[in-house]
Amino acid sequence: MLEFADIQHFLIARPPALAARYEFLTFQHPAGGRAWLTGIVDKVGTASALGSSALDSRWVTVAVTWNGLRALGVSEASLATFPEEFRQGMAARATILGATGANGPSHWVGGLASPNLHAIAILFARDVTERERCRQEHDRYLSQCEGVEVLSSLDLEAIPPFDSVREHFGYRDRLSQPVIAGTEVEPTPGSGPQIKAGEFFLGYPDEEGPPTEMPQPEILSRNGSYLAYLRLEEHVGAFRRFLRQHGETSEEQELIAAKLMGRWRSGAPLVLTPEKDDPLLGADPQRTNDFTYANMDPHGYACPLGAHIRRMNPRDTAVNMQRRKMIRRGGTYGPPLPEGAPEDGKERGIAAFIGCASLIRQFEFAMNVWANDPNFHELGNQRDPIIGTQDGTFDMTIPKRPIRKKITCLPAFTTIRGGAYFFLPGVRGLRYLASLGNGR
Repeated sequence: MLEFADIQHFLIARPPALAARYEFLTFQHPAGGRAWLTGIVDKVGTASALGSSALDSRWVTVAVTWNGLRALGVSEASLATFPEEFRQGMAARATILGATGANGPSHWVGGLASPNLHAIAILFARDVTERERCRQEHDRYLSQCEGVEVLSSLDLEAIPPFDSVREHFGYRDRLSQPVIAGTEVEPTPGSGPQIKAGEFFLGYPDEEGPPTEMPQPEILSRNGSYLAYLRLEEHVGAFRRFLRQHGETSEEQELIAAKLMGRWRSGAPLVLTPEKDDPLLGADPQRTNDFTYANMDPHGYACPLGAHIRRMNPRDTAVNMQRRKMIRRGGTYGPPLPEGAPEDGKERGIAAFIGCASLIRQFEFAMNVWANDPNFHELGNQRDPIIGTQDGTFDMTIPKRPIRKKITCLPAFTTIRGGAYFFLPGVRGLRYLASLGNGR
């Protein structure tokens, strides 16, 4: 049984929030960090609080880096029990992720590549007005915690209209998410079976058997998860310009956009509707994921082999998929760019967290092999057209009879602006960290 009262709500379900604020913190000394934790832990939302009246006051999520654990006073012996990839941090492993060139840590903003990044507080809000109230409340609280400072912050808000979730390129988002066994949520058709909780939370059986050895002490790590944070800028002007260059009509441009993603911007999958969009299909959770690749589109004539959704969720064309899936959380930041408007120089994009039990087996594998391996599906010289590291030397093939379409020198539609590895403790783990100065 999942211990819902101890597990932070973040990876179980989303609160009904249209806005959020990420505050990246540094601790000048252990006592200040522990004092901050002591006062905020009661506001941290748990999975058991979802759907209750208490949720309004508990829309807070707290996670810490490995350097943050050290800054709070965790012993060196305990720190050494965490996996190497987490100890090293995302910036040190950027080349493994394909975060090179303009995507590299030397270009990251907000102190995210700094060893002084110790924690993140995620403040959720129903709307922008409520977010401002949350910000002010947290600012007042921080002023009472000596030695706790904000390295940087990021405000997020949903893109209107709010009848569906969309990102800045215009694609419907949050269509495919794994279902955790023990949450009493039934997977939608085509989403695959429930996944053992140990693939996301430490201390539970995973797809291969009983719980594996956890970082010590167990009170710190049980019910915890690892989070990979990515701030991904979306170059909306460049994306729209690319569509105009490769499609003479609006219909042709929409088809190109669908081929890059693997879905129409409505969310309708190309495998089920390859010739034209079907918004009703895209909006129907019982149908929009109900497809496979190996039997329904083996050669990619509907959904190209290198399309984003086919790379990041290969479904029945990859092995060990139950151990590769991750939970994505996050939202959009920056103002939408109106249709027809020129690029305005303002940054906009997605700030996302990837939750898993193994950064190396799940997140790093996905970024290294699925997103950035040029020979994925034996394509030869291609990377994920949406989130892969593009430098103008990679291609995109769109299978077509009798002659395939090949787009060369694909431009970068996104750029990594920052990233970090966090540990998301259970509430007992947070209380343990807060109490370290009391002889523990």
